[in-house]
Amino acid sequence: MISRRQFNKQSIALVAGLAAGHLLSPMLHAEMSRGNNGMIYRALGRTGEHVSIIGLGGWHIGQLSLSEHESIQLIRQAIDRGITFMDNCWDYNEGVSQVRMGKALKDGYRQKVFLMDKIDGRTKAEAARQIDSCLQRLQTDRIDLMQFHEVIRLEDPDRIFAEGGGIRSHGGSSESRQNPLYGFHWPQGSVCSFAYA
Repeated sequence: MISRRQFNKQSIALVAGLAAGHLLSPMLHAEMSRGNNGMIYRALGRTGEHVSIIGLGGWHIGQLSLSEHESIQLIRQAIDRGITFMDNCWDYNEGVSQVRMGKALKDGYRQKVFLMDKIDGRTKAEAARQIDSCLQRLQTDRIDLMQFHEVIRLEDPDRIFAEGGGIRSHGGSSESRQNPLYGFHWPQGSVCSFAYA
């Protein structure tokens, strides 16, 4: 016979397991395909977007040890080889990473990628300023996934979602811009992405 305490523990574990399975299901069962270039692509959650399983991060492309020409060449070679997921942040190397990626995405390369960027702005005004800066540096009119970077304080989500919070920026100060997907980025690497319209 099972005790009430054991029953409760097992029931909670079962419910938690089922919930986790449901939440992870899109990732575990996402359709994957292989391109002519050998790259593997998969669905990005429930967004309807398909991206390469390997992405190119922006931190290193703005480092002083890499010339602008080398950075642009690296980004374009990655895209030419099938990498379609690009990651950057408004404060990587004081904006140099975004400027270099923006130059690399000229000449039709922007249309080949899913562009993710990150901001730190917790208020509507600061988030809009940072998004406008991102768009200008990246030389694009849209960012496909915008994340709130380094959500490290317990009050950060409350500040972001508050009246006048960063989520209210709706993709920058210009009304004509498309709303990107939004998400949180924790330093431990886990990401929570969501659509906000």
